[in-house]
Amino acid sequence: MTAEPPGHDNRTLIVDELADRLERFRLLYDSDEAATDKMLGELGGQGRVEREMVRQLAATRPVANPERMPDAHALAMRALEVLARNGSRAPSRLRNLGPLTPVAKFCVQQVIRYVVRRHQTQVIEAIRDLYARRLAWIRVGDPSRRVLLRARVDVERATQAYKKSAGGIPAVLVGGAAVSSITQGVRGGASAAAGSRVGLAVGVVVTFVLLAAASWIVLQGAAVARRRINLTLDQPLQALWETIGWCGRPPKDTSRTLAAVAIALTFAGWLLIPVGLLLVVAVF
Repeated sequence: MTAEPPGHDNRTLIVDELADRLERFRLLYDSDEAATDKMLGELGGQGRVEREMVRQLAATRPVANPERMPDAHALAMRALEVLARNGSRAPSRLRNLGPLTPVAKFCVQQVIRYVVRRHQTQVIEAIRDLYARRLAWIRVGDPSRRVLLRARVDVERATQAYKKSAGGIPAVLVGGAAVSSITQGVRGGASAAAGSRVGLAVGVVVTFVLLAAASWIVLQGAAVARRRINLTLDQPLQALWETIGWCGRPPKDTSRTLAAVAIALTFAGWLLIPVGLLLVVAVF
């Protein structure tokens, strides 16, 4: 009888058992949903998110398309450079507001700058972190490891150039605070000149106008930023994520969040009118 090497037994190692389950899950994922869900339950998960997690865990290659990785990386980084250079510029088209047009254009540009700069920082950090995480489990000697190493070095060198202050929003807020102070002064003057009821009514109207203006500025800036990001970066970033494979979705910009804030400001402004009228009637 042949002697077993020291420390050897006939038990199946956990790593072998788990690898077999993940391989079966990967093979069944696109062909048998019921069997996939059953196997997902055996692994301790259920639901769409958990299915995607196990699918990523079952990936057999560290990079989906290593031969296209240099092209996808170069395209994404070039798109990010173009966005960083041009994305924060003043809006090309803006409704003519007469003498208020330069002020409106300046305020809208601050919102654009905030969205674009915040997004470029998120993107460069997401790419850097994705490369670093993927390199942590690529075996030494795998051809895709060298490709990712070179790309990560490039991103590390470029990261600081893209991590700039978002700016924009603080400036708008400071401007809003200044306008609010002026409004308080106008209200006080109107109250002294024409009585408290008139002063309150003037305050309500002015506040409504300011909320409407702020909503319009934020919506315009968010829309322009979204168009510029979509024009330059969305598809190259999606191509990079697809080329690497099994890494979720690219980061999203904050334009939708700002649009929601602008809509909330609009509702607040319209709500202010009946509330103001009730105050005028109830207090005076």
